[in-house]
Amino acid sequence: MGQNYIPHTKKDQEEMLQTLGMNSLEELFIDIPDPVKLKRDLKLPLPLTEMDLKKKIQEISKRNVSLDDYTCFLGAGVYDHHVPSVVNHLLSRSEFYTAYTPYQAEISQGTLQAIFEFQTLICQLTELDVANASMYDGATAMTEAALMAVDTNKKKEILVSAAVHPEYREVLRTYSKALGIRVTEVSWQDGVTDLEELEKKVSPETAGVIIQSPNFFGCLEDLAAIEKITHQEGKRLLIACVNPLSLGILSSPGSLGVDIAVGEGQCLGNNLNFGGPGVGFLACTESLKRRLPGRVVGQTVDKEGRRGFVLTLQSREQHIRRAKATSNICSNQALNALAATIYLSYLGKEGIRKLAELCLQKAHYLAKEISKLPGYSLAFNSPFWQEFVVICPNEIEKVNQDLLQEKIVGGYSLAHSYPELGKGWLLAVTEKRSKKEMDNLVKVLGGLR
Repeated sequence: MGQNYIPHTKKDQEEMLQTLGMNSLEELFIDIPDPVKLKRDLKLPLPLTEMDLKKKIQEISKRNVSLDDYTCFLGAGVYDHHVPSVVNHLLSRSEFYTAYTPYQAEISQGTLQAIFEFQTLICQLTELDVANASMYDGATAMTEAALMAVDTNKKKEILVSAAVHPEYREVLRTYSKALGIRVTEVSWQDGVTDLEELEKKVSPETAGVIIQSPNFFGCLEDLAAIEKITHQEGKRLLIACVNPLSLGILSSPGSLGVDIAVGEGQCLGNNLNFGGPGVGFLACTESLKRRLPGRVVGQTVDKEGRRGFVLTLQSREQHIRRAKATSNICSNQALNALAATIYLSYLGKEGIRKLAELCLQKAHYLAKEISKLPGYSLAFNSPFWQEFVVICPNEIEKVNQDLLQEKIVGGYSLAHSYPELGKGWLLAVTEKRSKKEMDNLVKVLGGLR
């Protein structure tokens, strides 16, 4: 039964059975109770030639919606940015594509250098002193930063803005519950964190404050004011979750007194990939470097004076005593981090600034045009960068379905995470969106009933 799909000859099978002292393949499964054994052939299709199989797979793949054919205005944490061809060209090199965790520095110099350059670029973007590798995604990076704050201050409360990505907050609560950490949320007003409430809720038991800017609504937070509230007394840490591309035109976390900056690096040369994997980043001040999770790659010289790279700091439980480990996070997401490194190197400072300006200008153009439509209005007056919330007069799920018929991927319905914004529609505009595509969206919306 099913033997036509086993890639071994009859002779191979006979030799195996002889070695095992068995007479038939059925004896391999003698421990499985007879009533649960399948007594018929599997319902598998007949074999196909390579040519026919390729056609069949292509037919199946065409059932998926591809952004090669659709225009995307959906963001909410994962964004449709242009990925220069140089990124995938270099990623596909076998020495990177098949590389494993760099346990042995002497045979992993290429991988270690790539991680070192990633850390360096993140430090330059955030203007903080030290960056690590090994963050799975933005959500776990933010949560690891919260654990750093708790470990630093020996306090058991984290304040987090309700304008932080809902899934990030969910991950934070999951980690915190097992560790006995109290997570207290601070509400928002007009799309940004309520500073009066934040000031009231900050207490001697607060280890750290978490803010996202641009936040989940796309609005820009007043990090300077939040920094003053956070640091007015004690050793509380300010953790800022940032979009790295926005730093092309926004003040850096380091320049605003942020202690730890975290975020998602999918927008840095990584494709959408059905939603993952992403790559988180985490950068902090010099005083916090010993509490970093994951690993830090450092630069050194060998005995002949040649530049080399090593794992300078490895604070996870596989490398040091379990009680001393800062975290058990272990994957360095090296390929995704390399994509971010290539992308940032390719664009350079001017390229990132120009890209951030394009996202800003295009988002504001679309927001202005949509708000002219009858029944549509902007939800908030707060400044925004590449995402904004529209109050939609129609049922959002229905609008998104109608847009799909026009080969447009619409925005995110905030009703999923913010019931009080049941008619809130979160739209994202990246540098890929042309004026023609934006005008077409407005035209289609204007024609919907």
